[in-house]
Amino acid sequence: MTLQGFLLLAAALFAVGLYGVLSQQSIVMLMMGLELMINGLIVAGGAFWYYVAPENADGQVLVLVAVTVMALEMAMGFAVVTAIFRARDVDVTDEAGDLKE
Repeated sequence: MTLQGFLLLAAALFAVGLYGVLSQQSIVMLMMGLELMINGLIVAGGAFWYYVAPENADGQVLVLVAVTVMALEMAMGFAVVTAIFRARDVDVTDEAGDLKE
């Protein structure tokens, strides 16, 4: 697969994620869209590092760290969403915005 193919895949992932973020009101669907956008960035970054400096493993390590941080961030986000839902029975962004005291 060529660099253009990887970049096309990354752009498609980012575009689908952006559409999901802008069109959904559910907090969980919003987070899934953000996840797709981050995955697109990771694919693009990994492809650039593979084609620019294939002898160095720096890019692979950075992609692995980014995926790990992304997984931790999403786990914390889902924990917060679950806590908000259990406390206030809120699962859409419009109602969650009213939680400020």
